[in-house]
Amino acid sequence: MSIVTRRGFVAFAGLLAAALSKTASAQDEESGQNRSRASRATTRAKDLTDDELEAMWKRCSNAGKWGADDELGTLNYVTAAKRIAAAKLVKTGEVVSIGRDISKTASKVDPHPVELLITYNGGSPGISDYFTMAPHGMTITHLDAFSHFSFNDTLYNGRKRSATMTGDGASWGSIYAMRQGVFTRGVLLDVAAARGVPWYESNEYVTVADFEAAEKRQNVRVASGDALLVRTGMERMEKERGIQDIYPRAGFHAECAEWMHHREVAIYGGDCIEKLPYPSERFPSAMHMIALASMGLPILDWPALTTLAERCSSQKQWDFLLTTAPMRLPGGTSAPVNPLCLF
Repeated sequence: MSIVTRRGFVAFAGLLAAALSKTASAQDEESGQNRSRASRATTRAKDLTDDELEAMWKRCSNAGKWGADDELGTLNYVTAAKRIAAAKLVKTGEVVSIGRDISKTASKVDPHPVELLITYNGGSPGISDYFTMAPHGMTITHLDAFSHFSFNDTLYNGRKRSATMTGDGASWGSIYAMRQGVFTRGVLLDVAAARGVPWYESNEYVTVADFEAAEKRQNVRVASGDALLVRTGMERMEKERGIQDIYPRAGFHAECAEWMHHREVAIYGGDCIEKLPYPSERFPSAMHMIALASMGLPILDWPALTTLAERCSSQKQWDFLLTTAPMRLPGGTSAPVNPLCLF
């Protein structure tokens, strides 16, 4: 933690931004977190061709479904009736946070961690702070806006990224559009437990069959307007094996996105996203590209699910009220969040 006076703060902040950029580049090179050099071997499902992925992208499109100017996407499935029903799931008042602790330490998957500065005015009784943060990545629990990913310059609802994104931010599809937050039924599918494995290995796909096996095991069904959370055991793997590389990592087969489309899932969050690296040149981030740019499905990236899974398992209850909200940041492509699950 650093302590600076307000007098030197502005200059220091500028130097810090430049230093973070250089540090990120150097550490990325040293760590070898390079998609082009990573193994693309996959198991448990057939790889799809780029043409098959593009056909899926078109099938999953919700463009125009809620009007030409819609920026909420599948959050439209969360109706007033859905919120009221979700509130009725709260019986004991128990709360489980699924936000990750925010680290100030660099790692091979987070070369530019949070920087926290404490500021003060001499002998003043007040203390303030300032922090810099890069929410995207694998360490901070965050909510992705629709402006985060495109396909062929196309964002959700047919908007063009080139016409709506500048260095000042996104003029359409930014995180600000989600400022009313999420308040709905959450469902946790523990696919690792359903398979009887501690975690998914780095070359393995998560499949639709895994989703449905978890539903059967847990006697629960994902329904329209739900927040779907998926646990593959990544936290346990990293606890026992140490921090894993960015590539390769277990993750979703693209069919999982289409399943969410048919089930009318409102928002997805989990300890994995698409299989990394995804074996496609046109869809290198298949889940992100289909969910955000075609479906308009917000992604709650990298929640912490271990404690939630333990609670659900011990009480044999896999649904709950989930609520979260992003910062009201016009133009942003993401925001850090601390989602809460209430029982």
